[in-house]
Amino acid sequence: MKAVLWQGTGRIGVETVPDPELLLPTDALIRVSSTAICGSDLHLMDGMIPSMERGDVLGHEFMGEVIEIGRDVRKLRVGQRVIVPFNIACGLCEPCKRGLFSACDNSNPNHRMAEALYGAVSGGGLFGYSHLYGGYAGGQAQYVRVPFADVGPFAVPDGLKDEQVLFLTDIFPTGYQAAENCNIVPGRDVVAVFGAGPVGQFAARSALMLGAARVIVVDRLPERLEMVARGGADTLNYELEDVLVGLQERTGGRGPDHVIDAVGMEAHGHGPGALADTVKQRARLTFDRLTALRWAIMSCAKGGTVSLAGVYGGLVDKMPMGAAFAKGLIFRMGQTHTHRYLGPLLRHIEAGDIDPSFVITHRAGLSEAPGLYRTFRDKQDHCIKVVLDPWS
Repeated sequence: MKAVLWQGTGRIGVETVPDPELLLPTDALIRVSSTAICGSDLHLMDGMIPSMERGDVLGHEFMGEVIEIGRDVRKLRVGQRVIVPFNIACGLCEPCKRGLFSACDNSNPNHRMAEALYGAVSGGGLFGYSHLYGGYAGGQAQYVRVPFADVGPFAVPDGLKDEQVLFLTDIFPTGYQAAENCNIVPGRDVVAVFGAGPVGQFAARSALMLGAARVIVVDRLPERLEMVARGGADTLNYELEDVLVGLQERTGGRGPDHVIDAVGMEAHGHGPGALADTVKQRARLTFDRLTALRWAIMSCAKGGTVSLAGVYGGLVDKMPMGAAFAKGLIFRMGQTHTHRYLGPLLRHIEAGDIDPSFVITHRAGLSEAPGLYRTFRDKQDHCIKVVLDPWS
């Protein structure tokens, strides 16, 4: 089969590799019909996530048709059209029973590696996202092996196009969970979103769906700000005005009630702090650039929530914890518990409340993935979201 492979830092390729096979009786094989490049895939491309190996199959946003199931799979049938959550969950451990699917105890066979790096208990496995998270082959391929097939794959109606449901695998639930974590008071609360990339787009629309009185999105790229404005949000271009002053002015001096960081570890910015972060990250002295997180903490109103949807990779410094403590901020964060949102968000799509395909700017065949990784990373050609057809 054809697949998109990590070939070293900064190098993505498409090669022919062996087709996957069932390994366990709880596995299923999926013929991929649509897959996408996620912003967090760019962290892998840039070498920001450790434990990648040459030849690893990338991709964690994919869907397709079930073509084979293991003997112990009961809920799926061959021929079903399914979406597959980006995180892998067993459904049986204590976190899974509590709906904390991304914290699964049993789906990461390399949990000791993650525990050694982070000094804490590991989360669950992820498709196509390093050996730190299980070493599972990803979905930017023609076929994928899916473990715990009675837990992850979710059947979708044939009446909906792939592009309407594909983003239920990650970025729509991720944006929604980020907004839900804010405990928005409908009709009253103002939410600021840092980053108008795909997750920021869905976080902004989700906050409005949850009743936010106003959503203000901070970014620097006109095409991203224009897209989020079409969804009903206000915008702030941080290259044209001071972020903290602008958010104060737009909220009567108190700051937004809640703030979502939809950027994460490779945040752009300006000033001494942003420059120091960039230099230290390139020298591998730190994992993360914190511009968006610092702005989030400094701008948030007293007693508000800072919700982290962007990926962070390790230890951080120059974080304004004194301001967070003084204002009594609440922090909510973590990988998305994707499974819990599939049904509710699918109903929103079926009801016409949202068509997630609005975020797509580029469509291509799998062979064009390496160039589009660079286009996406370098913010070229107004690229916001790429969807790939594995068969064209």
